[in-house]
Amino acid sequence: MTWKHPSSPVTKKFKVQRSAAKVIAIVFWDAKGVILLDILPQGQRINALDRFRDAVHRKRPGLLRRGFVFQHDNATPHSANLTQRWLQRYGWELLPHSASNPDLVPYDFHLFGPLKCHLGGMAFETESDLVGEPKNWFAHLDLDFFRVGIYSLLSR
Repeated sequence: MTWKHPSSPVTKKFKVQRSAAKVIAIVFWDAKGVILLDILPQGQRINALDRFRDAVHRKRPGLLRRGFVFQHDNATPHSANLTQRWLQRYGWELLPHSASNPDLVPYDFHLFGPLKCHLGGMAFETESDLVGEPKNWFAHLDLDFFRVGIYSLLSR
């Protein structure tokens, strides 16, 4: 209950809209483009290693070999001991991530920023439309986009 003077203006009530749906994307990319893109169905979460490992095994088992330099943020599913042991098992070199410097994570400054701008203001009728748009956007990027993103790591 709100107390107000009789001559006070009428309080406006705002129309509540459903918030935008969010999905989680697992994206592996290098200087030549997207290597693996797996978008989790709405409402699913990544728990430690399960979804990450399943995406690699199901979509790109060729990634399970030595020679990869891997960088991720310090999110719990990525830094979990189970995940770290799995990465070591395949000999992936982990590029250190400074928690205090988000500019070091290439997907934050180079990949997901432009993707978020592209998706901003769009409305999707179905979940498949929502999932399909990032896939379409990645497919139409020029290869220089990826090359510039990877090689800019040297200066960062």
